[in-house]
Amino acid sequence: MDPEHFEDLVDEAMEELPEEFAARLDNIEIVVKAQPSRKLLRKMGMGEDETLLGLYEGVAQTERNTSYGGVAPDRILIFREPILDEADTTCPPEASDEQFDQVVQEVIRTTVLHEVGHYFGLTDEDLRRLNYE
Repeated sequence: MDPEHFEDLVDEAMEELPEEFAARLDNIEIVVKAQPSRKLLRKMGMGEDETLLGLYEGVAQTERNTSYGGVAPDRILIFREPILDEADTTCPPEASDEQFDQVVQEVIRTTVLHEVGHYFGLTDEDLRRLNYE
């Protein structure tokens, strides 16, 4: 899948956020990268066999107070290659390109919802309970 099409799918996932959440997103940017750097994986304590599909970097809504302001935007990083690998292992080998696209779109959607959940202060445990892991 070419990078532009992948980014279009990320944009679609953001556009599909429920309005009550989308309207509350403030000072945040969505960045698509090919893959996480080794340095980032080490910083997160992740091993070679672990996969990082996305990452929220910033100050969660629940931690912001009146002194929050004049800061660089928070970021949601979406990692294309790990998501494509995840979709490839999930999708049946006989799947059509259209079916593969649907699987990629679902992995992106779940990843975006997971990272937006962190933006709103949800923990990984909260997100597991909501099935956004």
